[in-house]
Amino acid sequence: MATLAQWIEGARPRTLPTAIAPVLVGTGAALGDGTVAPGRALLALVVAVALVIAVNFANDYSDGIRGTDDERVGPLRLVGSKAAAPAAVRTAAFVGFAIAGLAGLTLVSLSRQWWLIAVGAVCIAGAWFYTGGKRPYGYAGLGEVAVFVFFGLVGVFGTVVTQSGPPGALAIIGAVGVGLLTCAVLVANNLRDIPTDEVAGKRTLAVVLGEKDTRRFYAALVLVPFVLSALAGLRSLPMLLGLLALPLAVAQARRVLGGADGRKLIRVLRDTGFLLLAWSVATGVGLALGGLA
Repeated sequence: MATLAQWIEGARPRTLPTAIAPVLVGTGAALGDGTVAPGRALLALVVAVALVIAVNFANDYSDGIRGTDDERVGPLRLVGSKAAAPAAVRTAAFVGFAIAGLAGLTLVSLSRQWWLIAVGAVCIAGAWFYTGGKRPYGYAGLGEVAVFVFFGLVGVFGTVVTQSGPPGALAIIGAVGVGLLTCAVLVANNLRDIPTDEVAGKRTLAVVLGEKDTRRFYAALVLVPFVLSALAGLRSLPMLLGLLALPLAVAQARRVLGGADGRKLIRVLRDTGFLLLAWSVATGVGLALGGLA
């Protein structure tokens, strides 16, 4: 039976920046539009965090019962390590989805954006079928597409819409940047797992591209958001604040292009999460200040 510490590790807290980042950027955009809605921002955060934890447990369960995680370099997987029963991990995933759903319904009722119920249902289905079901799309090289859409576009736009209304051009730039950096988190993870994923038949985009091109892809993902920050700064000077995180991006790109592998990529994964959070905080502040200017 898994200990509390193992359950916490199984929830993969290092991935939580992927939940926090879109809410920070979306709330910054709402503040820039003149809307202050801390309650709705908190509900959006609960939705995002619960979804990320749920999808981590869902992946643990689905990969575990397929045997994908039998040989693993990265963080503990509960099912693959046999620390917890598959049914218990599946239940933990369903609890996370339920919390996200309840918080989401509350947020929708406050904002009166009823169409978001359908979006939420698609998000939950996307989270489950990433590695679950008979034909998981995460095994077909589509994980990065889903991450970009759900954690970038949907996460930021949903936060903005439920607080202040349709997103403007700068919020769209913020959403794209969040999506790219969140994809970088996934790519760092999948780069590390190329050898074991190939053996298990899990064709992630990293497996399809190969190690050399995956490293180049990672570098592009962490650097392009800063091009977006510079371009956005031409329209709104405070958006240049995003460039403050550039040294972190350069450091991670150099580590990955320099051949970091195995456990070194675990640190890259962690630090890419910090990079995502740093860029999102700076960009969120830039969005908020831009509306006040």
